[in-house]
Amino acid sequence: MQVQQLFDLTGRAAIVTGGSRGLGFEMAEALAEAGADLMLCARREQWLTPALDEFRGRGFRVEGKVCDVADQAQVQDVVDATMSAFGRVDILVNNAGISWGERPESMALDKFQKVLDTNLTGAFLFSQAAGREMLKAKRGVIINIASVAGLRSSTHGPHYVGYVASKAALMGLTRELAATWGRDGIRVNAIAPGFFHSRLADPVIQFAEPEIQRRNPIPRVGAAGELKGVAVFLASDASSYITGQTIIVDGGGTIV
Repeated sequence: MQVQQLFDLTGRAAIVTGGSRGLGFEMAEALAEAGADLMLCARREQWLTPALDEFRGRGFRVEGKVCDVADQAQVQDVVDATMSAFGRVDILVNNAGISWGERPESMALDKFQKVLDTNLTGAFLFSQAAGREMLKAKRGVIINIASVAGLRSSTHGPHYVGYVASKAALMGLTRELAATWGRDGIRVNAIAPGFFHSRLADPVIQFAEPEIQRRNPIPRVGAAGELKGVAVFLASDASSYITGQTIIVDGGGTIV
């Protein structure tokens, strides 16, 4: 198979949670540019509609659903709608995520639980629902969007204990699903971004950026577009012998 064919996603259908803005939008765009049909999910209609309009204006085949990823019924509705629209679910990108900044001694339990419900339970529910369709087809790819926050912490902050716990757990979920479903044709991997500009990250980048510039081998925050390649790689046949892995995209910050 030629290299161009290895990265070609023509004829495949992808669900991207949190796909209407930020890093989710960027990765959804990458999959569509590689040929995939898209089902975008967002928590709010006012986020979803502009993304759908933009993608359709560029000629992409895309549908969308408002979805709380922690709600099992809504998750199943998205998977059912994907099957109805495209007849298949080949790729799932579990990108939806939230955070709450607070020191652990004062973190409210409901805030901690809400972060885990979205970032971890939501990824499990979508993997479970999409995984059932992938098991029937004996093929599929799941990409969980973790974070370097699940690999390293900071003495001086920012402090977001629920987010860190959820992202570390998401990498464990990735390994377990990969081990369980690998012989059924389903590959499961994760991407662990460092700091990239987004609605979620921007409030803390101002605190993290001086340290990134001081110690990172690539001394800057991630730029727009720098997650597109790894998303297509993991979604495509180019990574057909890779499963259970977390690919870190952080400018080398976790190696020093």
